[in-house]
Amino acid sequence: MPARLRLALFVSGLLAVTAIAGVLLFAVGEKAVPSAAGFAGASRPPDMPRADFGVRDERGRMLRLSEMRGKPVVVTFLYTTCKDTCPLTADQIRIALDDVGHDVPVVAVSVDPKNDTAQRARAFLLDHGLQGRMRWALGSPAQLQRLWRAYAIEPQSEDSEHTASTILLDRRGVQRVGFAASVLTPDGLAHDIAKLEREGRRPAT
Repeated sequence: MPARLRLALFVSGLLAVTAIAGVLLFAVGEKAVPSAAGFAGASRPPDMPRADFGVRDERGRMLRLSEMRGKPVVVTFLYTTCKDTCPLTADQIRIALDDVGHDVPVVAVSVDPKNDTAQRARAFLLDHGLQGRMRWALGSPAQLQRLWRAYAIEPQSEDSEHTASTILLDRRGVQRVGFAASVLTPDGLAHDIAKLEREGRRPAT
């Protein structure tokens, strides 16, 4: 067999093996963070608590998740002085709401209570076109710690970045779907909001 032909066959075989390996690695990754059935985001563990809020928002109003029952709720974790992940997340949420065609409740939970003032939260929402569309849960570290624990969130610190997650609750307040910042897209979030809304319209059996 000519040397050139042997080389071509070898390269073809190597590429095939690499492709198979890539598929297997992708499959393992999907098993590690499985997508919820029919959802774009990943399943949340079924035993995650339904932690209610009892904190003030950026306008001093009491913010309670229990008052949002009956519709999907988007809960995200941001800080007002962030220059990269948080602005991008906010913009993606805004576009997703536009794609859905109507608003659903959106709550941004502070992960940097020392620096997340009401004034900064209002300015952030205004800058990203979310004034009146997203509310910011503000409070002391002690008040917010319960919420961070309930949603498996590490807050912002001098040594590490916070857990950049966006979570969808269903109409009962159950954590159903989660998006890491690296995989959050407006299309995926809009799809999952609409799917949860359709669930809410199904007649009781």
